[in-house]
Amino acid sequence: MRITVNKILEMKLEGEKIPMLTAYDYPTARVLEAAAVPIILVGDSLGQVVLGYDSTVYVTMEDMLHHTKAVVRGNQLALIVTDMPFMSYRISKEEALRNASRLLQDGGAQAVKLEGGEGVVDAVHSIVESGI
Repeated sequence: MRITVNKILEMKLEGEKIPMLTAYDYPTARVLEAAAVPIILVGDSLGQVVLGYDSTVYVTMEDMLHHTKAVVRGNQLALIVTDMPFMSYRISKEEALRNASRLLQDGGAQAVKLEGGEGVVDAVHSIVESGI
C-alpha cells in the first residue's frame, strides 16, 4: 500500500522522523523503496542535476511528467510529491489547477509542491479545494 498524507500526519503526531528524499528516475525510486523512504520529491532541480541546465527555469511540465512517471513506476510505497515547474502555476489559478491535475492524472503523483508567497495563495487555494 502506498503511504498517504493521512499516514504522514499519523507519523508526525507519533513523533516519528519522516525522511523525504529526491528522485528523478526509476532506479533511484527502486533504491528508495528498498530503504522504505516514505516521501519522494520529484524536484524541478532535475533541470540542473539530470538535464544539464543552469537553472530550473527551463524545466517544463513535460519534463516533470516524464520524470514523475519513471519514479512512480519505480516505487509502489512512497508518497510521490512533484514540483510544479516555473510558471506552471503563476499565470492563473485555473492554469495552476490544470497543471496540478496533470501531474496527478498523467504523472501518477499523489501531491504537488509549489513555491512562493502571497502571489500564489489563490493558486494554492484552488488546488487544495479541488482535493489535491
